[in-house]
Parts: sequence; structure tokens; C-alpha cells
Amino acid sequence: MTSLPWLNQDHLWFPPAEQALDDPDGLLALGGDLSTERLKLAYRSGIFPWFSDDQPILWWSPDPRCVLFPEEIHVSRSLRRTLNSGYFTITADKAFPRVIRLCANTRAEGTWITRDMIDSYSQLHKEGVAHSIEAWNPGGELVGGMYGLAIGRCFFGESMFSLETNASKVLMVHLANQLRLWGYRIMDCQVESSHLLRMGARCIPRSEFLSILRTCVDSSPDHTHWDFQWQWPGPEV
Repeated sequence: MTSLPWLNQDHLWFPPAEQALDDPDGLLALGGDLSTERLKLAYRSGIFPWFSDDQPILWWSPDPRCVLFPEEIHVSRSLRRTLNSGYFTITADKAFPRVIRLCANTRAEGTWITRDMIDSYSQLHKEGVAHSIEAWNPGGELVGGMYGLAIGRCFFGESMFSLETNASKVLMVHLANQLRLWGYRIMDCQVESSHLLRMGARCIPRSEFLSILRTCVDSSPDHTHWDFQWQWPGPEV
């Protein structure tokens, strides 16, 4: 078995993402910490943490990488009817603490979102790096949400939840189109799922993903704060 590097908490670095294992796909390193500086370096480098409470911190960079290019968001006929109804109200950064906790607590298969991860991503939110997107029903209840990191012209999606049918799909449509208008190049989805693929996500080689990051993480998007202006149907949908 190939040995993996153990990261030292006192040394802020990662091995190149290209050195990740093929099996399990993308496992790159262990250990380190969840400091905000390490997390920002990880995402800029195409790496993310994913582990359980009973494991050390595990760092991943799978190949291929599941991504969504904002202009490729797919709106099915049934989803279009939901959007036309105006049932959900979509906001950004209105309930980050609730969103990340619901992402952790509503997954039937369990969660990798540990208490330490909640604390670290909450600090990134205070720093203006991590953001939440919320879906509210007509009664003002939070019924869908997603959080992730915005670095340069890249958005790194971390997790989402949905308590009502189509809530997460509607917020994905709003997020993708708002990112497109703000000049974002890519939304990282990390690992493929049937839900994401139906929404227009696709898998690209890790080398292509890293090339996009090198081009985009240091360029500024066309906005200063997260306040959604895009509304359905919007232009070019």
C-alpha cells in the first residue's frame, strides 16, 4: 500500500494534487488541521477535506472531478414549472449557521460535517469566504440550503439539503445563474451524483480542473458582496 504524507499542524503545505491515490480515488494526505488558512490553501489547490469523526483529517483530490459550468445549468420541464410558480424565495448569506447545521443533521446516511468543520467554515463565513444559499417556502420556513467557498472566480460547493421537493434544484438554478452574471468560471461539485448530473454537472479530468483553478482563483469576480439580484426567468435561461 502506498504511504500517504502526514501533514504537520505547524507547516502549512499540501503535496501536489496529482500525487493523489487512484484507490481510493483522490486520497492525497492525512492530518494537519482545519485552520481557515489551510482550508483556503486546500481549495485553491484543488483539494478538500472529507472524513468521519473516528478518522484523522483526510484530504482529497479525485480524478475526474465533478463540476458545473454556470452557463450549462440544466432546467427540466418539471423544474421550469416549479420555477414559474414562484413558490420558493432564494436568498444568500441570510442563515449560514442554520444551513450548515441542517446540512449536517438531515442526511440519512450520516455526515462528514463534524463540529470542528462547522466551526472552521463558520469562521470562513465571517471572513467573507464561505457563503450560504437558502430556499424559503411561502410560510417563511427554511426548506433548502447549500454552502460553499468563493475564491476568485471559482465557487466550491460543499453540501446541500432539501426538506421540500425541488428546493435544492431551484436554489441551484439561482446560484448558477447568479455566478454566471458575476463572472464566475466554475462551480466545483467534488464528486458526481445523479442529482448533480441531471442539473448539468459533468466530470472533467483533474488536470483540466487544476488548470482552471490556476487561471481563476486569483482573479476577482464582478461583485463585492453576496446579494442575489438574479430572478427567474432572467436572461438567457
